[in-house]
Amino acid sequence: MAKRTLKFRSGFEKTLATQLRRSKVKFEYETIKLPYVLKKNYIPDFILDNRIIIEAKGRLTVHDRTKMIAVKLNNPDLDIRFVFQKPFNKIRKNSPTTYAKWAEKNGFPWANERIPKQWLTKRKKSN
Repeated sequence: MAKRTLKFRSGFEKTLATQLRRSKVKFEYETIKLPYVLKKNYIPDFILDNRIIIEAKGRLTVHDRTKMIAVKLNNPDLDIRFVFQKPFNKIRKNSPTTYAKWAEKNGFPWANERIPKQWLTKRKKSN
């Protein structure tokens, strides 16, 4: 079996790997992913009478995106929607993904600059 060449994220990690090899200690480097949850609270911007949650975003940072996906996963019954000030801004400099595309990909309804009238009307309760 061919020995794979490891690519380290930092010089310090490479130094430690060299120490382990010289000490003849077997090791793995970044071979598994371990999920974790941080206990945080989300405070919605607006909660309408019809229980639609409106999140107003001028900027949609990586922190915002990560948080909102976690909120949705942990609260699947919430109806969270975004109103973007500039929905066609890119999520990062050279990304093809806009705020709007990100919202669609992650199942969040979105609107441009204003809350749509149909979001403001009361929904009928299901039996």
